[in-house]
Amino acid sequence: MARRAPALSPSRAGDFRQCPLMFRLRVVDQIPEPPSAAATLGTLVHSVLEDVFDLPASERTVEEATSMLEPTWSAMRARTPELEALHESPARERAWLAEAGTRIATYFTLENPGRLEPAAREEFVEWQLPDGPLLRGVIDRVDVAPDGSIRVVDYKTGKSPAPQYGSQAKFQMRFYALLVERLRGRRPSVLQLLYLKDGASVVLHPTGQDLDQIEHEVRSLWNDIVTAATTSTWRTRRSALCGWCNFQELCPEFGGTPPALDPAEVEAALGVTPRA
Repeated sequence: MARRAPALSPSRAGDFRQCPLMFRLRVVDQIPEPPSAAATLGTLVHSVLEDVFDLPASERTVEEATSMLEPTWSAMRARTPELEALHESPARERAWLAEAGTRIATYFTLENPGRLEPAAREEFVEWQLPDGPLLRGVIDRVDVAPDGSIRVVDYKTGKSPAPQYGSQAKFQMRFYALLVERLRGRRPSVLQLLYLKDGASVVLHPTGQDLDQIEHEVRSLWNDIVTAATTSTWRTRRSALCGWCNFQELCPEFGGTPPALDPAEVEAALGVTPRA
């Protein structure tokens, strides 16, 4: 499969901030990771919340949306056969689908999709930062009001984080706001995070200063990535999140050894060549 042009997304930016070695193993080495139940549940719920807007407004009910879960899950398994092994038993699968149903039900306590007509859903966006990386992302939903004002909405299937842990989600939304402003010529007036496990809603109103700060952060982060790539210095950063990492066997923090670095892979993934 051909690689895309070197780029930076909010998720990959978060990876580098969390652990530069994890970023390298995902982005440069592209080591396969097994699907997780939590991430796959998020994909399933996002797919249903995208497709529910294909229904006539009067049919966008919690019952209709919930009924879409099983056929959507069947289609996902058909496209990705390895998902067949995601659950240990039919009972675990049923419980997992029930969890997805609760996320859908919670969404309907936060919004009435019958009153919304999104301008975009699961919108893939790219914008070249001058003298910087290509910025890339997928925005869950963009709403445009009759007066032209823009709202960017992101669904989170987990619970809302404690204040000290919410910076990555806010970075992601301001990152999207920067792309939307550059691509649509108008800054979003509202950025909204909908947390579907506990029903929390976080609303941000981005300012020009916010977007200037995000651009500065992205440039600084990209410079750090380029430095790591050119010097082949991919540091580890041990934290509580290591328990969820799929790369412990390759991590020096856990007695592992990363694979030999291929300069051609670095060039293909990041557009820079390691120094000899």
